[in-house]
Amino acid sequence: MTTDPAGTLTTDDPTNHMKAALNLAQRGLGNVWPNPAVGCVIVQNGRVVGRGWTQPSGLPHAETEALQRAADLAQGATAYVTLEPCNHQGQTPPCTEALIEAGIKKVVIPTSDPDLRVAGTGITRLKEAGIDVDLGVCRAEANQINQGFFLRVELQRPLFMLKIATTLDGKIATQTGESQWITGEMARRTAHLLRASHDAVLIGSGTALADNPSLTCRLPGISNERRHRIVLDGRLRLPIECNLVKTAQKVPVTIFTLPGNEEKQNQIALLESQGVAVRVAHQEATQLDLVWVAGELAKSGLTRVFVEGGGTVAAAMLKANLIDEVAWFRAPSVIGNDGLSAIDGLKLDKLAEMPTFARKSLTQLGEDSLEILTRKR
Repeated sequence: MTTDPAGTLTTDDPTNHMKAALNLAQRGLGNVWPNPAVGCVIVQNGRVVGRGWTQPSGLPHAETEALQRAADLAQGATAYVTLEPCNHQGQTPPCTEALIEAGIKKVVIPTSDPDLRVAGTGITRLKEAGIDVDLGVCRAEANQINQGFFLRVELQRPLFMLKIATTLDGKIATQTGESQWITGEMARRTAHLLRASHDAVLIGSGTALADNPSLTCRLPGISNERRHRIVLDGRLRLPIECNLVKTAQKVPVTIFTLPGNEEKQNQIALLESQGVAVRVAHQEATQLDLVWVAGELAKSGLTRVFVEGGGTVAAAMLKANLIDEVAWFRAPSVIGNDGLSAIDGLKLDKLAEMPTFARKSLTQLGEDSLEILTRKR
């Protein structure tokens, strides 16, 4: 690392520049679906001359944003892009052409884009234009950021993170159902930040009825307009006067339910008149198929879903093998065996059947702690 005549720190280390691009990419999480969250840094003679990250759907991609800021300094520069540039005309022009027209001489990419509209064609187009392409820098970190996008493209389902806030003995409420608040303010603010990094929040009807939540992100400067709220409600118990329905015109709400009689059809019509989207399972269904729900969410473009339901939903999602990550908040307190458990029974016969996770991080939040875990495949 050196200093240029203007006193600006410069570096030619591709890892450092890619990590800077990855930090920019994370700004798009929760805001840019169905697109991947991408960051881009333009470097000229070791100095960053342009930065950008993907804007919400229909607005410029990371490369375009960075090139606009770099202006003429992009000529002969290196672009560090956290995902293979797109090579097709969508709501925005191809990023490959923008890089070529700007005179970029080299593009550094961690990983290719699995979307069949790209899938290597972006790299091929850049090479055909005489641009040097370096593939593989910080691949693991880049894959982690866009894991939800990759899952939607490759497995037709979004990423699911299960959020749990418990006592030391794994309880989420007392025997009377009182749960506000087990964790402190710092933990709750962190939970809102995690909520903001996801495209949607999912709960069950039990949580909706018990807590009457809004499921919005209540932190300064964070918009909720694109964040979906999803309720698993097989019996369609969600009342018209609840907070979710009352705010459905402003922040999207989707209910997944089972087929029913004429009375239920009338309830569906009433909910839809209030702006709620209702998805009904196939006629023979007797319980909600969570794999079907996951597929429907992917079809709507969602890539990352924050699961905040109670023990029933947590257990059902785990049994369906849909939980990819866990955010476990723990308070230094104990409720006892008569409290409500974070996860209902899984009815396992053998230890080998247990869902297992690997610790990704452990953070102290005042008196509470937050453990992030990832599912072992």
